[in-house]
Amino acid sequence: MRPKAIAFLIREAGLDKKAEEPLILDLDKLTNVARYFVIFHGNSDRHVKAIAEHIVITLKEKGVPVFHQEGLAESLWILLDFGAVIVHVFYKDTREYYGLERLWGDAPRL
Repeated sequence: MRPKAIAFLIREAGLDKKAEEPLILDLDKLTNVARYFVIFHGNSDRHVKAIAEHIVITLKEKGVPVFHQEGLAESLWILLDFGAVIVHVFYKDTREYYGLERLWGDAPRL
């Protein structure tokens, strides 16, 4: 599956769990760390964890494994690494504090 299709599948999986303010950033011309960032937030640690777990399950069912995940225990900022696509699921206040959208402000939004 191509990275762009994976990013949109992740977006839909997050929305299935009522993730808020989904955003896909196209990093292709800015870095070689990843092709896309997909960013969401939830309103509680349980909500954040549920979003992340649903994304992992949904993509696994489609044959897309997660290579690495961090932050599940605290559930304030969960990072899921799908290779060319990196997912950031934040607790709302944590998302505002770190402001990845501002840090990657030059990235086109899909």
